[in-house]
Amino acid sequence: MPAPDPAAIDLAADLALLTDAATAAGEIAARHFGTGVATWDKGGGQGPVTAADLEVNAWLHAYLRAARPGYGWLSEEGDALADPARLSAPATFVIDPIDGTRAFIEGQKSFAHALAVVVAGRPVVAVVHLPLLGLTYRASLGQGAWLDDRRLQASPRSALRGARVLAARPMLEPHRWPGGLPPVERHFRPSLAWRLALVGEGRFDAMITLRDTWDWDIAASALIAAEAGAQVTDRAGAPLVFNTLSARSPGVLAGSAPLHAALLTALGHGKGLPPVPPARDAR
Repeated sequence: MPAPDPAAIDLAADLALLTDAATAAGEIAARHFGTGVATWDKGGGQGPVTAADLEVNAWLHAYLRAARPGYGWLSEEGDALADPARLSAPATFVIDPIDGTRAFIEGQKSFAHALAVVVAGRPVVAVVHLPLLGLTYRASLGQGAWLDDRRLQASPRSALRGARVLAARPMLEPHRWPGGLPPVERHFRPSLAWRLALVGEGRFDAMITLRDTWDWDIAASALIAAEAGAQVTDRAGAPLVFNTLSARSPGVLAGSAPLHAALLTALGHGKGLPPVPPARDAR
């Protein structure tokens, strides 16, 4: 079977579809927000899930699969990893119904809906929607990235010192940086999808997570950041590939080309330094 061709996808139609779907997902989540929605732990270190996550997931699955019945499906909620059909589909929806579930439970508005269409391992259409903050990030392959009607441009910063970097606190522990702890200014947002989108927006200079990361957390915003001009790779500098059997990537590193290169060097890649093992305790 020939490899799926991104050019065969109607990018504009799929972008409109994902935008409509994300808007509706936001309305469902907003209805549950702050109501003490039923919550339980998924076990196995996977963290919490709420009735809102499941309702959003069910609605998105019904709506998107009805619109594109030939597309595969990969979502945080459900058993998509056990379904091999997504691996041979011409395109696959990669969905995080609510990214930042802990923030959602705690009453923080910084949760997001992350939706992407992936073809041959690459996201080609993406939407990250933060309904309670009124933010909708969008991107199509080769067409740029947008926040509402404003075209995005990633930060061109090249100097490490003072760079504004989004990272969980454990990501900047000195033992993880054999090339020297970078002298950056650390910031954090609960939603991993939003962190990458913020790099695309240029509000922050870079984003780091050294933990192995699920596709649904990063597929949409990786396209947004890349289309805005950021360099986006795994923690070792290799290209990200989505909709694999494991549906996981070995971390994420995003920023301008020179800043990205400097962070890679500090992580021990490129100068003969022994790279640190992956972080497993936090994003």
